[in-house]
Amino acid sequence: MGRIKIELPENKVFSTELSIRISDINYGRHVGNDSILTLMHEARLRWIISLGYKDETYLAKDTGIIVADAAIVYKNESFYGDKLTIELYLGDRHKYGFDLYYLLLNGDKEIARGKTGIIMYNYIIKKVSTIPESMMKIFKP
Repeated sequence: MGRIKIELPENKVFSTELSIRISDINYGRHVGNDSILTLMHEARLRWIISLGYKDETYLAKDTGIIVADAAIVYKNESFYGDKLTIELYLGDRHKYGFDLYYLLLNGDKEIARGKTGIIMYNYIIKKVSTIPESMMKIFKP
């Protein structure tokens, strides 16, 4: 069986630090696989807030984002109290969204890599939407 490979694009757009909480730890006494996705979500929300938005559900006139798909590759364990740096990278863009990549580091040690497919979504009419003009600034070099 082939393993998932996640290659990071060059366009790093954000970095933040998160401490591992006791609720992130599983029965194996390390960060659980579900918690990695939660850490990615927190980093993505912090990035969106850094762009001047309130949250992920209202980026422009009733349009927010939804996560259409997610992939994670686990590299090393992480433990309670670790301070992780999570870097976000902007990937391919299309009419309705873009790919967002994540690199989770504990110092120089890579903990995990992730990718989410982000789709624009109008929460009022409950339909996929195009990328709002106000968000196009994130794609400028």
